[in-house]
Amino acid sequence: MINNSAKKYLQRLILKQSPKKPSYDKYPLVSNPFTTQDLMSGIETILNGRITMSQITKRFEKEFAKYIGAKYALMVNSGSSANLLALFSLINPKSKKQLKYGDECIIPSICWSTSLWPIVQAGLKPRFVDVNLNTFNIDINKLKKKINKKTKAILAVHVLGNSTNMIELKKIIKKNKLILIEDTCESLGSKYGSKYLGTFGRFGTYSFFVSHQISAGEGGMIVCNDYNDFKIINSLRAHGWDRGLRKNDNNNFNFVNSGFNLRPLDVTAAIGYNQFKRLNQMIKIRAFNRKKIINEIKKSPNWENQIDFLKPNSNIKPSWFGLPILINKRLLKKKRKYLNFLNKNGIETRPIISGNFLNQPSIKLYNLNKRKEYFKNAQEIEERGFFIGLHTKKINQKTVKFLTNKLLKIKNI
Repeated sequence: MINNSAKKYLQRLILKQSPKKPSYDKYPLVSNPFTTQDLMSGIETILNGRITMSQITKRFEKEFAKYIGAKYALMVNSGSSANLLALFSLINPKSKKQLKYGDECIIPSICWSTSLWPIVQAGLKPRFVDVNLNTFNIDINKLKKKINKKTKAILAVHVLGNSTNMIELKKIIKKNKLILIEDTCESLGSKYGSKYLGTFGRFGTYSFFVSHQISAGEGGMIVCNDYNDFKIINSLRAHGWDRGLRKNDNNNFNFVNSGFNLRPLDVTAAIGYNQFKRLNQMIKIRAFNRKKIINEIKKSPNWENQIDFLKPNSNIKPSWFGLPILINKRLLKKKRKYLNFLNKNGIETRPIISGNFLNQPSIKLYNLNKRKEYFKNAQEIEERGFFIGLHTKKINQKTVKFLTNKLLKIKNI
């Protein structure tokens, strides 16, 4: 344990390095998400010599599973690794319903790269489906038309705190005897009805990257409800061994499966776990900031429907990630100049996830769109869309005024 005088010294050092005052003429995608206590949790772990995965990781996993409503949670070094474990568990010889090489997995055309690539890396065939223009998530009607005899799984990406109609999706899963994986990396804490996103399928994955609902710098979590699935991902996470799965056995070098090394650090877990305790509070702050920004924009005398905002699915209680924005079609010719203007004037922007992923160069490299499919809604979201950050500290009125003034200038550019 660190003595009180050392703690006070370290706390003063952290505060000295922290920004003194918020800047009212800059709005980055991410503000500093870490409190002094978050960083102190990591520092204490380092000074106690527990850097690699240990008891703090286990405690975090237990509390995460309890909160999210899953039987098992396993921490990994990133949300991308969580997706990798989910897909590789499905093709594993120990899987109860093992998928075979070439089986198809449906994925939305608005997705992140490491939502897609674990499908390919696992030897499965990705089939893209268009998204709903109102929710940015899988379009249920288009999904139904994509399912065929080769379809074995669906990877749903819960976009920016929102989701598709999970009741209808579960009906489709049940009717067609499919496996559902939920990429919930952008939507930790979002609820559909009474259930948290990530708990509807066989696996749910989460990310603790710096801009996400909670941050550990890096890190992620994968949840499931079947003990056999848990044993597989536990072994795959660390070299293929079964360490920690057997009681009263000192053989820590028993390799029962294939494996990676996707373990987190206890330092990462300590920071993430401390943030996790404030998750509900930060969800409320992000919702407060989102509402304040949108209300200020819409009550401005300069408001002429220049931009529009993502609306949550009617059954969802969202845990917002960022503030996605769609430019009015009549102003689309100005988009490039507009985004350049915003970024030069201190408002950092980025695409909605990675836009229509079918346009990425890697799709051509791996020839993943042989049929030359065109996804109208995903393309419109890419062409009209961008997003700005939602910070974890309450936004002040000066910053809201600054954002409103700049965001509504598109007509004059």
